Amino acid sequence: MDIRRLGPGDEAALEQVGPCFDHPVLSTAATRFLEAENHHIFVAYEGEAVAGFVTGVEMTHPDKGTEMFLYELGVEPPFRGKGVATALVRALADLARARDCYGMWVLTDDDNHAALGAYGSAGGTREGASVLMSWKFDGTDATSVIQQDPR
Repeated sequence: MDIRRLGPGDEAALEQVGPCFDHPVLSTAATRFLEAENHHIFVAYEGEAVAGFVTGVEMTHPDKGTEMFLYELGVEPPFRGKGVATALVRALADLARARDCYGMWVLTDDDNHAALGAYGSAGGTREGASVLMSWKFDGTDATSVIQQDPR
C-alpha cells in the first residue's frame, strides 16, 4: 500500500478518488480544498487502484490552539479489513503532530463498527456520548424561512 498526500495542483488525482466520496467532485471545491493550507487529504493506493482516503481540517481557537478534525474516511469495499483505514488515520495523526496540533477528533455513529474499529486501532479513544447538531443552508433552514416571511 502506498499512501500519498495530495496538494495544490493534484485535481486530477483527486478526481480519481471521486468514486470513494459521497457525491461527485466539484471542481471549484476541489481546487479550493487542495489550495487551503489547513485542509488535508491522504489517498491510499494498491497498485494504481484507489483503496481509500482520509481528509482532515485544522481548526484553531484563541484559547485552545490548533486541533485536527478528521473530516471523512472512506475505504473501497475490496480493500476493507486490510488495515487501509488504520494506516490512513495514522497518516493524518502523524501530520497533525508534525503541524503542532494538540489533538485530533472525529464524530461517527455508535453503530458504525468499522469506523470505531479503525479509529481505535489507530490510537483513538472513545470519549462519552456526544450529540450532533447541524445547520442546513440549502434554503430550507429556519433562517431562510424567517427571511422569506412577508411580514
